[in-house]
Amino acid sequence: MALAQWPYLILALLSGLAVSGFPRNPSLLLGKRSLPGGAVDGIEVYSTKVNCKVTSRFAHNVVTTRAVNHANTAKEVSFDVELPKTAFITNFTLTIDGVTYPGKVKEKEVAKKQYEKAVSQGKTAGLVKASGRKLEKFTVSVNVAAGSKVTFELTYEELLKRHKGKYEMYLKVQPKQLVKHFEITVDIFEPQGISTLDAEASFITNDLLGSALTKSFSGKKGHVSFKPSLNQQRSCPTCTDSLLKGDFIITYDVNRESPANVQIVNGYFVHFFAPQGLPVVPKSVVFVIDVSGSMHGRKMEQTKDALLKILEDVKQDDYLNFILFSGDVTTWKDSLVPATPENIQEASKFVMDIQDRGMTNINDALLRGISMLNKAREEHTVPERSTSIIIMLTDGDANVGESRPEKIQENVRNAIGGKFPLYNLGFGNNLNYNFLENMALENHGLARRIYEDSDANLQLQGFYEEVANPLLTGVEVEYPQNAILDLTQNSYQHFYDGSEIVVAGRLADEDMNSFKAAVKGHGAINDLTFTEEVDMKEMEKALQERDYIFGDYIERLWAYLTIEQLLDKRKNAQGEEKENLTAQALELSLKYHFVTPLTSMVVTKPEDNENQTAVANKPGEDAESEVPSMAYLTSYQAPQTPYYYVDGDPHFIIQIPEKDDAICFNIDEDPGTVLRLIQDPVTGLTVNGQITGEKTGRSDSQTRRTYFGKLGIASAQMDFRIEVTRENITLWNGDSLSTFSWLDTVMVTQDGLSVMINRKKNMVVSFGDGVTFVVVLHQVWKKEPAHHDFLGFYVVNSRGMSAQTHGLLGQFFHPFDFQVSDVHPGSDPTKPDATMVVKNHQLTVTRGSQKDYRKDISVGRNVACWFVHNNGQGLIDGIHRDYIVPNLF
Repeated sequence: MALAQWPYLILALLSGLAVSGFPRNPSLLLGKRSLPGGAVDGIEVYSTKVNCKVTSRFAHNVVTTRAVNHANTAKEVSFDVELPKTAFITNFTLTIDGVTYPGKVKEKEVAKKQYEKAVSQGKTAGLVKASGRKLEKFTVSVNVAAGSKVTFELTYEELLKRHKGKYEMYLKVQPKQLVKHFEITVDIFEPQGISTLDAEASFITNDLLGSALTKSFSGKKGHVSFKPSLNQQRSCPTCTDSLLKGDFIITYDVNRESPANVQIVNGYFVHFFAPQGLPVVPKSVVFVIDVSGSMHGRKMEQTKDALLKILEDVKQDDYLNFILFSGDVTTWKDSLVPATPENIQEASKFVMDIQDRGMTNINDALLRGISMLNKAREEHTVPERSTSIIIMLTDGDANVGESRPEKIQENVRNAIGGKFPLYNLGFGNNLNYNFLENMALENHGLARRIYEDSDANLQLQGFYEEVANPLLTGVEVEYPQNAILDLTQNSYQHFYDGSEIVVAGRLADEDMNSFKAAVKGHGAINDLTFTEEVDMKEMEKALQERDYIFGDYIERLWAYLTIEQLLDKRKNAQGEEKENLTAQALELSLKYHFVTPLTSMVVTKPEDNENQTAVANKPGEDAESEVPSMAYLTSYQAPQTPYYYVDGDPHFIIQIPEKDDAICFNIDEDPGTVLRLIQDPVTGLTVNGQITGEKTGRSDSQTRRTYFGKLGIASAQMDFRIEVTRENITLWNGDSLSTFSWLDTVMVTQDGLSVMINRKKNMVVSFGDGVTFVVVLHQVWKKEPAHHDFLGFYVVNSRGMSAQTHGLLGQFFHPFDFQVSDVHPGSDPTKPDATMVVKNHQLTVTRGSQKDYRKDISVGRNVACWFVHNNGQGLIDGIHRDYIVPNLF
């Protein structure tokens, strides 16, 4: 079939948004450029409303935006909402000219197949989700005909967690234009009674806020409304742009006459527990701090600032120690010491003198800290009624000593033995966050990402404040035997001041007259038991205010909490156990219409007599700040197998998963040189790249930078070629050709082949199920004096290549081994040298890092690697000039 005859698809790609701050509720964004009359390029958003109903901490939120196209032609309208990472989307609908198209939640694989079917039939718009600090961004766009109206409605639900004594709803408001009807309405119903309720906005003066905001609470009900007029939205009396750009925060707490509260509706119960006024349990805390070379500069200074502030807040009854790790492990003291004023002063001096150096030995550092805590307990050098905590901060992956994540997890799990929690703080993005999270979860702790920002020290301090005041240890929540079914987690190592324990379940007998619950725990002075008995008839009377209650909220709260806990358990499960946990979580996600990591929401609507399908997914914590469209993700999933790439100057990276490590080298050749990257005589696949230099006028040859300016990908078996330049992508199928620019978004498919061009980002080429390449476009500022745009080439799946594959990248598709020893300081203090034995050669190599731009073409992700000098000599077969070929094909 000639390429010109292939059906191809134009895909609408939507970029993600990097978010700062700590929002928990939606940010509302719409539009690009303000015009008079509140319209944006002919599109007027005439209504944006957020309606939140909170019943017993469980929030049901509906975000509705209405727009009309005043232009004479069809226009694209985008709808963006930022919602909490802990929330589950439950519904999304599009209403166009009065016709509503609802979303359906389906198993992820089923949704993927439906999406791909729609892709093969007609135009499609992808939904993009992006991760910020505590946000995910939901984005969808739709073409609206001239004179037509469109309504977007997104619904999501979330259990509000108590944090430092308050429940917080945090809206990041940013409509980007004047909106005739803009309103935020929050109704709160708490059977315990509301004790405090407040609302504030960072983007508006108190005078204006006072006239646009109403807030009130009495007894069990609270209400907040924010309804600024058009004039109140203006950034100045005569301006047409909006000042609604910032944070709108609602905080509240409930009465706590009793430490526990049980609520029962339609056979499901929820049990809240948060005692007050208890003395704090003394704690032994070991801080395990990464001081490797990558912590150099701002990270190290912020860490030291945070630790000094934390030392000011350590209580005299506490015990502490510091463990620093780089390539080796050092301790402040040999054992835990009491937090006396003298010891705190000495600890502060120790912290101020910390210097970064060397590599990252996570395993030995954690084991040293665990051993220290265990020894103190065994030798009774700490109070009997005290608890232990270990807090680790790292900004990278283990690369010295035991560096296999699964082995480190095993060692730590065996050493802790379930006796105390481990909290892992991951500084920045260049680390294996899943590893840190899994290790923390299986040791009764949690992981937290510390974002590289001006407030990183405050983030560290804030985390410590959460765990600084344990009031109870060994907490067990108990119910009458045989009275409860499907109980959520009911045992906790610690209860911290300002937090709350929430347990939910189903009653075995809905007709019981009374219900009794008991909470047992070890306090600072004695053991405590809190009991709560509920009269079922009194409970019915207490929950009569149906106008404030949405549906079966306790049943949905139970389902939400159960799914959340099943997904956490699943992270460390294996084999049959993992399958069972997955099946349970999937069943509940589908039953209650939640978009979780196991499901997707599909919205299909007619457009131009073809199917248009949008898919909403939930990203994990490791999602980058900008995620490609769903169309891209269905074509390429990040592999667990080895990957190889060449990008930059040009930097060749060979990732070796068996070693959890990578090797890199550069090729220094003249512009115009064509290098053979891959050649497989069996499958007939070849990839060649042509080097380009810097712009003319640069005379300093010592700093010459070269890149790939052209790539040629060919399949002899298919009689198919692709030439990729910085401007265009040309595809030949035999003698027929089609040319696309990097401004296009196109999918081309035929039997055994798919080519996906993602506008201004990348191109994904797949041959069957066994070979996938990604070409990344790097665009530089057009007035940049030295550099051109350039290309990166990534092999993300090479399983389909034969054992005879060769080339600068292809030769590494086959297993090979290397050993690194004698790590020692190099000329750069942050980049140690070492001896590598590989392919019977002994080489001097240097530890460094290169950028992986597969997921984020603007910032990239650092990949630590051993750099082989002299154009890879000793690592590659022969010398680099052996790989020069006369042309691209």
